[in-house]
Amino acid sequence: RSLPGEPMKILIAGMDGYLGWPLSLRLAAHGHVVAGIDKGSRRNWVEEVGSHSAIPIASLDERLRAFQDLTEQPIKFWTGDLCDYSIAKDAIRAFRPDAVVHLAEMPSAAYSMIDADHCAYTQRNNVIGTLNLLHAIREENPSAHLIKLGTMGEYGTPNMPIPEGFFEVEYRGYKDRLPFPRQAGSWYHQSKVHDSNNIMMACKLWGLRSTDIMQGVVYGTRDGTPAADDRFRTRFDFDQCFGTAINRFCAQAVAGIPITPFGSGRQVRGFLALQDSMTCIELVLDPPPAAGEYRVINEFEETYKIVELAGRVHDAAMELGLRAEIVPVENPRLEAEGHYYSPDRRTLIEWGYHPTTDMASELRGMLEDLVPYKGRILEKASVIRPDIRWNGTKKACSSLKVL
Repeated sequence: RSLPGEPMKILIAGMDGYLGWPLSLRLAAHGHVVAGIDKGSRRNWVEEVGSHSAIPIASLDERLRAFQDLTEQPIKFWTGDLCDYSIAKDAIRAFRPDAVVHLAEMPSAAYSMIDADHCAYTQRNNVIGTLNLLHAIREENPSAHLIKLGTMGEYGTPNMPIPEGFFEVEYRGYKDRLPFPRQAGSWYHQSKVHDSNNIMMACKLWGLRSTDIMQGVVYGTRDGTPAADDRFRTRFDFDQCFGTAINRFCAQAVAGIPITPFGSGRQVRGFLALQDSMTCIELVLDPPPAAGEYRVINEFEETYKIVELAGRVHDAAMELGLRAEIVPVENPRLEAEGHYYSPDRRTLIEWGYHPTTDMASELRGMLEDLVPYKGRILEKASVIRPDIRWNGTKKACSSLKVL
């Protein structure tokens, strides 16, 4: 397997997001014809929780102009919501993609746990949007390869190794290959479990082909896209809802705010850099699964304890002359803090995936990129520390200390 492969027509749902925007640019740079769907929801969600991207980003219109400047050809783009079936159907019919990369979902566990409205919104947005996309592919272009971005969080933390989607079971003398049990820990993760089940059934019933990527936690500011034009920069969130752990820790270190792992920090998760996420998605594109095949791939670089990552960010910050300290906070989530965790990731390794950079270099680059925006982080510092509790209460937090 080598990149880039034969040029393809690729529709990216969620083109304006943290992953969707740099992925669009990379695929276009590798000769693929890219189209997009988005309505700017990620911008609205982050604004709703009182935050903004630490790194300023261009408006959606400016991004589309930048994309056309880069590719020297107009882009097909649909401004709309996948929960509107006509948007999904029109895009599939007009573009007839070889592959659809589905990133158009609400991606925050904490956001889904705010209250009943946010829980219902998350389920409706994610599940119905995916169902509409499945029906649109079936009706308009059933040979298209659907790549859905799932999450390793679907599996939970079982006390046994985690395979890639399926495992062999023997029970009362009978054997079968069955989907590995999903044990979601938030309403968001549960919506992703529903997506996986619905996609698997659509492949079985209609002969569709899909790859479900169980992705680890993504971090980073650098995605391999052109650095000379600010319009190509992707967003960087650091709030309690949309800032992933390492990104949040780096923002705290730059702003002089204590780095705050949850609880003991002994929770283990899989992580990978933003550039590597792009590489893995591109590897999955070709060859596609066979008609009727539902393929599951686990995607992460390595597993780490959260407290270990906090320590790595602390050390990288100190090397750059930033004052940093680690101050654990009460864990807002209901989760096992000390647990067994051993997921497989064989497929991507066999296909040639190798991390593009070591974590120490990536962390240093992130901190360097964020230093000019210390003021933007401090402006929204109150939204970093969690007050959304998994037990259904909302507990006020004390103000953050600036070093």
